[in-house]
Formats: sequence, C-alpha cells, structure tokens
Amino acid sequence: MSQHKDQPWVMRTYAGHSTAEASNALYRTNLAKGQTGLSVAFDLPTQTGYDPDSPLAKGEVGKVGVPVQHLGEMRKLFNEIPLTTMNTSMTINATAMWLLAMYQVAAEEQNPGIEPAEVAKQLAGTTQNDIIKEYLSRGTYVFPPEQSLRLISDMISYTVNYIPKWNPINICSYHLQEAGATPVQEIAYAMCTAIAVLDAVKAAGQVSDEDFEKTVGRISFFVNAGVRFVEEMCKMRAFVELWDEITRERYGVQDPKMRRFRYGVQVNSLGLTEAQPENNVQRIVLEMLAVTLSKNARARAVQLPAWNEALGLPRPWDQQWSLRLQQVLAFESDLLEYGDIFDGSPVIEAKVQELIDGAKAEIDRVQAMGGAIAAVDSGYMKSELVASHARRRASIEAGNEIIVGVNKFDTTEPSPLTANLDDAIMTADPKAEQAALDSLNAWKAGRDQAAVDKALADLAAAAKTDENLMSYTLAAARAGATTGEWAGTLRQVFGEFRAPTGVSGAVGVAEAGAGLAAVRERVKATGEELGGRLRVLIGKPGLDGHSNGAEQIAVRARDAGFEVIYQGIRLTPEQIVSAAVAEDVHMLGLSILSGSHMELVPDVLDLLKKEGLEDLPVIVGGIIPESDGIKLKEMGVAAVFTPKDFGLNDIMDGFVDVIRKANGLA
Repeated sequence: MSQHKDQPWVMRTYAGHSTAEASNALYRTNLAKGQTGLSVAFDLPTQTGYDPDSPLAKGEVGKVGVPVQHLGEMRKLFNEIPLTTMNTSMTINATAMWLLAMYQVAAEEQNPGIEPAEVAKQLAGTTQNDIIKEYLSRGTYVFPPEQSLRLISDMISYTVNYIPKWNPINICSYHLQEAGATPVQEIAYAMCTAIAVLDAVKAAGQVSDEDFEKTVGRISFFVNAGVRFVEEMCKMRAFVELWDEITRERYGVQDPKMRRFRYGVQVNSLGLTEAQPENNVQRIVLEMLAVTLSKNARARAVQLPAWNEALGLPRPWDQQWSLRLQQVLAFESDLLEYGDIFDGSPVIEAKVQELIDGAKAEIDRVQAMGGAIAAVDSGYMKSELVASHARRRASIEAGNEIIVGVNKFDTTEPSPLTANLDDAIMTADPKAEQAALDSLNAWKAGRDQAAVDKALADLAAAAKTDENLMSYTLAAARAGATTGEWAGTLRQVFGEFRAPTGVSGAVGVAEAGAGLAAVRERVKATGEELGGRLRVLIGKPGLDGHSNGAEQIAVRARDAGFEVIYQGIRLTPEQIVSAAVAEDVHMLGLSILSGSHMELVPDVLDLLKKEGLEDLPVIVGGIIPESDGIKLKEMGVAAVFTPKDFGLNDIMDGFVDVIRKANGLA
C-alpha cells in the first residue's frame, strides 16, 4: 500500500446550451456541487464558423451547446468565474484558434491590473483542436486538411511560447470509436494524427529545438471508454506504452515527464440506449472504471454522460448524478490508496501487447500512404471506420454482440424515470436563436467597424503568408469581429472542403442472412412493379456532422438493393430537395441528430411542395422525442426512426412499406 492517497482526477461535466447566460448559471451550479473543471459544449454554428444570421445556422443555434458569436458572449459565459484559476476544456476544433483568442481576451478583461502576458501565463485548460477526426467522424471541419493543420500548428507554437499551461490540442480518438473504430484503429489513428501534428509544428520552425520537448509535453489526448472495460483498460495501457516509444524514438524526447500520455476521457455515449435507459447508469460506471482502475494509465480528467442522453438534453439533476458517480469512486472507495493493481498480470500484459502490435501495423500502413492527411484525402481511414461500424451493427443484429434491454432481456417494467418522457429531458430554450440574433445585431451596432475591417484585412493578408495567425486572431477578437467574420475571412483565403463519406468504399454485410435476403426480394419486386430500381436519397440538412447513422443506413440500403444517393453532411434543405428532383428518387430520408428537426423538416416539406413533389414520401431519423415524432407525422412525414430502431433490416423493410404505400401498392 502506498504511503499517501493519490489526488483524484479533474472532474468535469460536458455542458452548454441555449445562451451564454443560461450556460454560465449551469457552470456555477456545477462548480458549487464539487465539479473541479469546466468542459464547454459549443453549438454547431460556433463550431463551424457561422454567425446566427447565416442561413445554415437556422434551427441549430443553442441546440447542442452554447452560441458564442463574439467577445461579449464569451464575457457572459464566464461571468463570475475567474479564468486565471479555472481549468477549462473547450470542445472546439475548426474555430479553436478563434475561441481561444476570445477566452484569452476575456481573461485579460477580468484582470485589468495585470499585464496581458502575465494573464496568459496563468491560463490552464485544453482546446480539442483535432481536425483530422472531424473529417473522419464528427464533421465540424471548415477548411481543407493542409490549411487546418497550419492553424493547429500556429496555435500550438503560440501556446508553448505564451500560454505554457495550456494544452493546445486534444488528439481526440473519442469520436473515432463512435464512428466504429476498433481499439486497434482508435490507437493507430490517434497516433497517426499526433505524428502529423508534431511533424507540422517541427516543420514550421516557430518553436525552438530546446522547447520542442515542451511542445510534446503539452500534447494531450481525449479518448473514449466502452463497456468492455478490461479491453478498454488494456487499450489505455497500450496508449501509454506506445506514446512513450514514439516520443522517445521519433522525436528524441529525453525527459520522461514530457513523454507521459496525458489524457482526458468521456465514456461512451454511443453505447447509451434509448430502450431501458436506466441500464445506462451501470454502463457508465463500468466505462469509468476502465480509465481509473489502472494507476499507470489513469485519466487526468473524466467527464461522464448522463443516463438519459440517448433521449435528449440532460437536466441539471441528471448531470449531478453523473458527477456523484465520480465522487463516490474517488472519495468513498480505496482506489486511490494503491499502486497499479494490474502490474505483472500475464493476461493484461498479453492483451496490451496484442493491441500495440495491431496498432503499429496499422500506423505503418497509414504512414506508407503519406501519413494521416493523405489517408484522409484518399478516403482510406474513413472507409475503414464505416466498414468497421457496419460489422459491429451486423453483429448486434445477429445477436452475437448482446446489448441488454435492446436485443436481449428486452421485457421491462414501466420505468418511473421515463414515465413522462417530456419531463425526463431538458429542452433547449426556443428563444435562444432570436436572443443570439439580437445579441449579434446589438454587438455590431456598438463596435468600431473600421477597426474590425482592418483587423480582418490584416488576418486575410497574413493567411496568405507563413506568419503565425494567432496574433492577428487576437487583434480581430479585441476589435470586435464575430465568429462568422473570422471564419469567413479564412474561408475566402483557404477555401472550404468536403470530406469523403466513406460509403462507396465500405464493405457492408458480407453474407446476407434470411432477414436481409427477404428485404432484397421486396426491394427487387417493388422496383419491378414501379418500372425500375428503387432509388432513395439520404440527406443530412443543417450543421449536424454526426454522420455515423446516416452512413450505416446508406450502406445497408445499398446492400438491400436500393440505389442510394448520399452526398454527405451539412446540406441546406434547398440542396437536398434539388438532389431529390434531379435524381427522381422514390423516397427521401433525413438524418438529424442535433435537435433541429422541428425547424429543418418543415422547410424540406415546403420546398418539395413547391416542386410539385408533395407526394414524395419523407422519413426522418435521429434523436427525436416521441411528442416531436407525432408532430412530424402530422406534418406529413411518413415514418420516424429513433435509436431504439436498431435493426437495420427492419428499417429497410420500413423503407419498402413507405414506398409501396406512397405509390398505392398493396
């Protein structure tokens, strides 16, 4: 037994919604309950660089996080929260440089008696800032890979030199697992990303050779822990060993402290179920154990989802429950009183070595292609993840992978937790979008437009050179530029990007079982009755980049014999309807997970009516409360699918039913 009790990890709750004022109140409440760090969720317009008056922002403002469109909102977000003593994690990627700049300026304003450079030295926290996984899974990228890597490199160099306690990037494998990554793929692709980032920083030459060890030491990771907690714990030990080897051998880092694998974690939200959601509590606990039991691979920061996140937005009470799970483990159990309880275990050592060997082989494959950026451009990594996810879904459907309450042990007593579903989740403030628009207009009316114009012009000019863009971004924040203006300026210089969907190259179901074979027969027969192959369009309107579900639907629909048109994420209703007209489809499927379905679906229906396609059947899939599903059907939506509809073959059968009904077939 050790002579002292270890300090617990930083305890966070991922939070932000509606408005800066509402989110600030939530943060201060959570801190009062014993939370020791902040983890800020930003809404999709903020993450993708749009102001709330952009057409693309419609329905998305304040839905999956807090809107921060200018410095005034950043001030409100951290009102009465002293930033120089706080440890803040910000889940922001494409616009990470901009949000860090506003955070730094807000901290300077909180401390008017201290030199700005001294304030910067006191700031501690993390910006996620991993754009490569955005191309692969989460979809909040803006710029092409090369230019995105330049922004990351600039930011890392700036923080190492001026904000030494800040982690400028979380290499984020969390979303890779949600996109289907196996433990081997999660380790390998995270390491490939880290290599790409460190190589870019070294090539930029903005950090001295003496300080490069510090740069490596500030790289942090953000991982996912699934319910297979022995394998997940071994994954973390493999991460630790492999990172130590790469930083020592590839980058020559001598100081063991600078080679430490420092990571935060949110346990797996993908595995949370809408059916029998009370089971999610024990899943969350098991996943937390995976990243806390092994002292040598213990997380530095942990944030847990709430039991009802598969249903909608958690309430403060639900978030409190998740925080208390951490506190009971840290303060009531004896976990922190011992050394690593797995050292010397032959079972653990063998599993760790198996994961390391597999990850090294996959890293070598990616590096042989030219590295992570090349593997994004070619679509290799994306296709591998889509195929891996398809294999997992098929395993669940076949009953080989058991999910309690979903594909086994699904009989249940009525749950008091969900007796009133509308009260079991929190609804984002419907007035948030108008509040954001009012704030934006008032902000623009009160600023010095000439100063803003100059700052943005300087930013654009610098973007065409090799200069570090952080100082120009800080100048734009101080002048009063907005999130959309900063991103729009760089869009004009860098251009935009559409990542490969991975659908066309992914292998779906290798062998059709009886269920899929029966669906194929119905698809074929219905197509013959209608005079051709059945065509379906899968569309993702709005800014929601979580495309995993849409990709799996597209892959299975293709396997079922449909002709599938899937154009990827971030489309306007106009673009989706235009494609439906051009492709002459038999059905339109909309995938929306951001909660903006009640704004975006009516727009699509109205546009179809204007095109004379009011009889084209439309289905909707996503995290949709039951009451909203009823309203959508009243509007004319043919069917609504939610996470409880896990059987893809059943969904394909539903597609055929919808098409037959729309065409008057028995």
